[in-house]
Amino acid sequence: MPTPNEAASTAIVGSQPLYAQVRQRLVQRISTGEWRPGQLIPNEFELAKEMGVSQGTARKALDSLASDGLLVRRQGRGTFVVEHTPSDMLFRFFNLFDETGAPIVPNSIDARVALAKATAAERKQLRLGPNANVIRISRIRTRLDRPFIVETLALPASRFGGLERQTPIPNTLYDHFQKQFGITVTRGDERVSPVLAGKREAKALRVDVGTPLLKLDRRMYDLEDSVVEWRVSFCHLDDGYYEVQLE
Repeated sequence: MPTPNEAASTAIVGSQPLYAQVRQRLVQRISTGEWRPGQLIPNEFELAKEMGVSQGTARKALDSLASDGLLVRRQGRGTFVVEHTPSDMLFRFFNLFDETGAPIVPNSIDARVALAKATAAERKQLRLGPNANVIRISRIRTRLDRPFIVETLALPASRFGGLERQTPIPNTLYDHFQKQFGITVTRGDERVSPVLAGKREAKALRVDVGTPLLKLDRRMYDLEDSVVEWRVSFCHLDDGYYEVQLE
């Protein structure tokens, strides 16, 4: 049974489930920095009282955020905002494996960063206005000291001010985005297609022009579902492979 406050809130907001309304309010606290990475947050009883909902509704909202990897529960200690680390962000979004099935751990070399006016393609992918700037990162990723990925990333400059002046650029970026800019990457979409190496890719990867490569075209999103990165990677996998789990 909903409480009187819950019934009133449902009537005002409409058909959206009440727990989803509570969830969105909690997401806003994370996205605005009110709740910082690693911070202990109020428990479900405190949140229920504050928001005028039942404990079950508050618990369902917290469960949803934990399921999405935004909160973590620690037995006997409470619920915390997830604090990203280089390893967990790499293995969450990097889907390349070697012949044994082990995740490939890449390193970065020759990273170049520039502040530039966004191209038409970058404006489209990042949903930017006509006069927007981007921070553009180009780099080579290595595996066992051999280049196997050449990639270019575009980020909205308005969200990542000063990144172009930071050196060196970290090997893993999404934990850096959270800690330095308060931007939590939550999901992405990625197109995978076979291509042949052009002159640029062949030179960077030390292969012949026309060598088969895997092209990964990726967009990443933050808590508010805004696009925060467009990345295009060309991969020479040799005996490796790309894998995703279907659930």
